[in-house]
Amino acid sequence: MRRSVIVLDGGLSNALTERGHDLTDDLWTARLLRDAPDEIAAVHRTYFEAGARVATTASYQASVAGFERHGMIRSEAEMLIRRSVTIARDVRGEVAASADDGVARLVAASVGPYGAVLANGSEYRGRYGLSHAQLRDFHAPRLELLADAGPDMFALETIPDLDEVAVLVALADEFAIPAWLSVTVADNRLRDGSPAAEAFALAADHDAIVAVGVNCCAPGDVLPAVRSAVEVSGKPAVAYPNSGETWDGVARRWFGESEFDASLPASWADAGATFIGGCCRVGPASIAAMAQALGR
Repeated sequence: MRRSVIVLDGGLSNALTERGHDLTDDLWTARLLRDAPDEIAAVHRTYFEAGARVATTASYQASVAGFERHGMIRSEAEMLIRRSVTIARDVRGEVAASADDGVARLVAASVGPYGAVLANGSEYRGRYGLSHAQLRDFHAPRLELLADAGPDMFALETIPDLDEVAVLVALADEFAIPAWLSVTVADNRLRDGSPAAEAFALAADHDAIVAVGVNCCAPGDVLPAVRSAVEVSGKPAVAYPNSGETWDGVARRWFGESEFDASLPASWADAGATFIGGCCRVGPASIAAMAQALGR
């Protein structure tokens, strides 16, 4: 039976690139938290206007260490991570006041994998060689900064590694903020080679995790993953693939052809997905078409 669907936004990076921003350095979208916060706000607004009900913050690749490598002091780095949430919250308030439609709009604080901060493509490989304790030491301070800014939920997203899944779902319970867990897969396996079902099973007994699923994978990988996520975790699913193009972490560019079709999400919803949107290379027009197709 299809659950009520909450439409997510699409890719932040592609929308910012289309607005003329160069995101080729290792801070990616996080650089604009310092250099052009109004542009991030503009993209959040565009996605809300396209029919999204969730704004995902520009914190995916943000970390204190990453900002410090670019010459910022710790206090500024911490402020920028919090700013990612306040930007989205402010836009959400503006849109809600303007629309005056009683629709609930949410802010999801993006928590990307350790590999994203390395900016070397390892978020699509996993297996960083870190212990659970080291992964916890990396993620816990980021989660605390984001939580302090008051998001509605966490988006634990593009997680490629089973060890990292275990650390993040445990941390989510400690913060007691609703979160979705979204892994990146190919052929129903995490990028580290683990069966996706093992990741979904790890989330089953964690109360803070409200949905489990996949993102930044090919559209064709979504449906089997959604079915597995619902069956194994007993929770609703989340699904927001990329366009189906392939990311070259060395050249830092996408190549290939888009496989995204706005009619596909109906089957994901029928399989148990509650949160549905798009990831890299899926823009506002595709989100608008998806929202229309889903009747949202």
